[in-house]
Amino acid sequence: MNKVSLRKLKKLDKQYFAKWWRDKDLIALTSGNFEPISDKQVEKYFFNILNDKKAFHFMIIVNDEVIGHISLSKKRGLWYETQVIIGEKAFWSKGYGTEAIKLIINKARRLNIPKIYLEVRPDNIRAIKAYTKSGFFLKVKKYYPKNKNLPETTRMELPINHYITGNKSKFKIVKTF
Repeated sequence: MNKVSLRKLKKLDKQYFAKWWRDKDLIALTSGNFEPISDKQVEKYFFNILNDKKAFHFMIIVNDEVIGHISLSKKRGLWYETQVIIGEKAFWSKGYGTEAIKLIINKARRLNIPKIYLEVRPDNIRAIKAYTKSGFFLKVKKYYPKNKNLPETTRMELPINHYITGNKSKFKIVKTF
């Protein structure tokens, strides 16, 4: 496997989000909202992410190529939520999502973040497999009856103090926050 790293989000990364937020395969695996998104909406959503002070956003890089996005957002109490997207399909099912998750978990440990969770579509088996390999465990089903695009998710959790890192890591975070 090639080297995986994370770097802080930059203004120029809007191009990737514009592409990924319009990709029907990605939408089917994530929000399920197939409504067309305008350039103005992309601009607004992207700059909200870029300027979010309660979250850490990184681009996932493999050999100097941007392949996805990962975030860690402060939620209630001691909880942080992570979200991961491997936007470039050529990099799907190759373990890069799992490695990016491990990098963000290690960063969370260094920041003394005690608990991370995520929500995933129950039928997104590839993502659930990556999360499980990274140490997350299935917790509960969450229902959102008013959300026609995403009425059900599976919540997965990871208490950071239970996560053990390996000694032989070929992965690193660059330009840390």
